[in-house]
Amino acid sequence: MSILPQLLFLLVFAVAGFFIYKRVSFLRRSIFLGKQEARNDQKDERWKTMLLVAFGQKKMFKRLGPAFLHLLIYVAFIVINLEVLEFVIDGLSGQHRIFAPFLGAVYTIAMNIFEFLAIAVLVSCFAFLIRRNIMRVNRLAMKELNGWPALDANLILIIEIVLMFAILTMNATDQILAERGVEKYIVLDGLFFSSLIQPLFQGMSDSTLIFLERFSWWFHIIGILAFSVYITYSKHLHIFLAFPNTWYSNLKPKGEMKNMPEVTNEVNMMLGIQTEGSSEPPAEIGRFGAKDVNDLSWVNIMNAFSCTECGRCTAECPANITGKKLSPRKIMMDVRDRAEEVSKSIDAGGAGFEDGKSLLGDYTSKEEINACTSCNACVEACPINIDPLDIILQMRRYTAMEESSSPAQWNAMFQNMETSFSPWKFAPTDRFNWADQLKNEETK
Repeated sequence: MSILPQLLFLLVFAVAGFFIYKRVSFLRRSIFLGKQEARNDQKDERWKTMLLVAFGQKKMFKRLGPAFLHLLIYVAFIVINLEVLEFVIDGLSGQHRIFAPFLGAVYTIAMNIFEFLAIAVLVSCFAFLIRRNIMRVNRLAMKELNGWPALDANLILIIEIVLMFAILTMNATDQILAERGVEKYIVLDGLFFSSLIQPLFQGMSDSTLIFLERFSWWFHIIGILAFSVYITYSKHLHIFLAFPNTWYSNLKPKGEMKNMPEVTNEVNMMLGIQTEGSSEPPAEIGRFGAKDVNDLSWVNIMNAFSCTECGRCTAECPANITGKKLSPRKIMMDVRDRAEEVSKSIDAGGAGFEDGKSLLGDYTSKEEINACTSCNACVEACPINIDPLDIILQMRRYTAMEESSSPAQWNAMFQNMETSFSPWKFAPTDRFNWADQLKNEETK
């Protein structure tokens, strides 16, 4: 018996594994361009958050229709991959449906479940294509999705449709060959969905059917491996990154803004409050806020690579709704694109961060970040706990503290708070004049 198919199978696996390893290494380097940040506290709460939000799809069900369709694809992705395990074993051993003789009727039931999920994926993907390209749901048709993002979203849906058709074609031709008694093919009693398309192949010769069955088998396994490589370049990277992204979620109350340690230490020193390390001057003067991705934390950059580009954050953003330029989704896409650009430059021996560009200014404008109301609607809306607000606040801190380029009204407020300890320009000694006036009126 020829071992050529097994060798070819191993070669395909090795090639896919090589490209996945290279891309994952690149993504890891890109994420760790950011500063270190400890997010290992409250482990029980973190496991709970990951299970509920990433695995349990908890936040998806704020929109029931799309959530149900997404759930069908999500369940199918997990369950149908069990069949891929059989594909792998068959490919390595040179066997055909290696589990069928051992599982009997249970195998047929499992195959029917796989086929039902394949149909569910087909229906869901067609529905999503209609929503994107015919109904043109507003959050899925915004200008930041023009070009590659829109093509990427459509490609992934089309690939899933083709892969599901390959499964059904493989099963239909397989069963016709089994009924004809062709060697190696096993009769499975009652594959419902693939039996519906068997009439399309009934008039074909055995050799043609074997070619179609083997082509569908190879197409599916190569398609799955190619899909795995493609995902690492796609917004669908969230399939894998959603789990670490939710585990490293910010567990503090959403209204609590993170103080800058450098500023906190300076204030404490001015007030005579000793804190750990505050009496020692910093080894290097850091930048206040964030101008580029290396000023952000690695969690911020992981958030960007985890972004599903679903637009729920932008759809809920009050600034965007009222016509402002801000789109939290675009902020995350900007961070991801800038991190990739710098990593590619560094890998090629280029200028890296010294290329004359930066996240703030070349990717994200001041008009965008200044439009943010800090309401946390984007954070609440994100189905995998991405935090665009944290990135926006860090860039605003840079414009305020490094460039003094905040809007004039803001600068006046900052100056009033510094000199008068309130946003309004009046002396602290006059702060309770209103109370004295009320007292005088009562005594009249």
